[in-house]
Amino acid sequence: MNKVQLGSDIMAGITLAALGIPEVMGYTKIIGTPVITGLYTIFLPMVVFAVFGSSRHLVVSADSATAAMVFAALTALSFVANTPRYIELTSLIALVSGATLLLARILRLGFLADFLSRTVLVGFLTGVGVQVAIGQIHEMLGIEANGHGFLRQTLFTLRHLNETHLPSALIALTVVAVIVGFEFLAPRFPGALIAVVGMTAASAIRNWAGHGVRVVGNVPGGLPHLSVPHITLSDVMLVLPISFSCFIVILSQSAATSRAYALRYRENFSQNVDLVGLSLANLVAGCSSTFVVNGSPTKTAIVDSGGGRTQWAHLTTAAVTLLVLLFLTKPLSYLPNSVLAAIVFMIGVKLIDHRGLAEVCRVSPTEFLLALITAATVVFFGVEQGILLATVMSLLMHVRHGYRPHTGVVVRDSTDHWRIDDPVPGREAEPGLVMFWFGGGLFYANAAFFADQARRLVHDSPAAVRWLVVDARAVTEMDFSAGRALLELFEDLKKAGVALAFIVVPVRQPRVLERMGLLELIGSNRIFESRYECVQAYLSETAAKPQS
Repeated sequence: MNKVQLGSDIMAGITLAALGIPEVMGYTKIIGTPVITGLYTIFLPMVVFAVFGSSRHLVVSADSATAAMVFAALTALSFVANTPRYIELTSLIALVSGATLLLARILRLGFLADFLSRTVLVGFLTGVGVQVAIGQIHEMLGIEANGHGFLRQTLFTLRHLNETHLPSALIALTVVAVIVGFEFLAPRFPGALIAVVGMTAASAIRNWAGHGVRVVGNVPGGLPHLSVPHITLSDVMLVLPISFSCFIVILSQSAATSRAYALRYRENFSQNVDLVGLSLANLVAGCSSTFVVNGSPTKTAIVDSGGGRTQWAHLTTAAVTLLVLLFLTKPLSYLPNSVLAAIVFMIGVKLIDHRGLAEVCRVSPTEFLLALITAATVVFFGVEQGILLATVMSLLMHVRHGYRPHTGVVVRDSTDHWRIDDPVPGREAEPGLVMFWFGGGLFYANAAFFADQARRLVHDSPAAVRWLVVDARAVTEMDFSAGRALLELFEDLKKAGVALAFIVVPVRQPRVLERMGLLELIGSNRIFESRYECVQAYLSETAAKPQS
């Protein structure tokens, strides 16, 4: 590495520390753990992934989505935030998530990241953003938290607006104004850090705590305590569902971010190697008194915009965090809670992907509806339920595409080129020859659909059909049920005096047809490698045997 790039990496790492430290402190407000645990997430876990992960760009630390998921799950089980038992369970969730990621690496399950569609992921993160942002309003206004769940807390805040603590509200409003102002006027300048430093200094000088402004309080300094949390089988079973939900989010979000930057810079990355890095980062998090960590798109973007191109940027951030842990935790005790709430509120607002939703709506209104359903599920029922729905809906969308693939009939256009038209009876490649194109794998779920379409093209045609040719080059697979459906179609067409023929990929599909016993029935003289070859054989046969 040249010295210029190393210098850019170091400056990008310092920038990430300046922006990331207030952010991860804010995440502790989401998950319900002490402020110091947020700093721990950008120390050892970040170092471990930088060493063992394959991506040179992905930044691994605390994340709002997984933080919200853990809080929602544990509070639903009646655990109280910021208690020793609660904090112990958050570390255990990191350990179980890490173990799940390691198991996924052993089983080579990195491909699972591709099964969470971008559509429902946009909806999921938007729902998390709404829940996170609105969930901080009571703290920004200085109103005591009351009631479990998003709706109850929101209704409680609305009913008690008259109890707003004006100084806390003004502090929060100022922080929001500073962050927004810097984003417009100086996007690369750490507006959140300026707000934190300024408000902490003002709180210490003016003794805001003595005037009713709630502050963070004592923040212990020093390195994280390395130990394995108390583990019992019942505890593992208790946190297993939420750990699996975190696993899904970590896998999909980290893979999407790593892939985007690898493509941008034409670099290689291995999702399976990243799984090892993510696993070890979470195992270290669980053993260093903090909570689950994830690949962060926002922090990765910060490093990239600052010129960071290697893991040295991440190691620099960890070094700066170490200095803060050793020497600068005492001033954090004066930090007003409303400042952190305002920072988290802005994080939530940024998670609301209005551009992504607008693009999905423009391209596919049906998928837009799915994204809205996912977002609503997260907001009204919980983050864990939202990720479960997102996963199920992504898989159903995949199944739906395979269940009803595109179909058509192949015809010649006015320039004598092939084109695929809608599968309407009466459209022929040649008089008496119908060429049926099927655009997906042929299996038990769509075999009946395939056969019905084929029969309709023959029986509803206004002109007599002599050959039905299946253009099967897009058929990537064919199971036993599909073979039986083809056999029945062959028998039905034979009774009607119609020949069945295939255009296939020569290196694969003839063997499949032979194994199913179809090659012998149909005849090798009805299996072709190209449309031209098929048409020539048809014209030659019909010329020799004119239709009566």
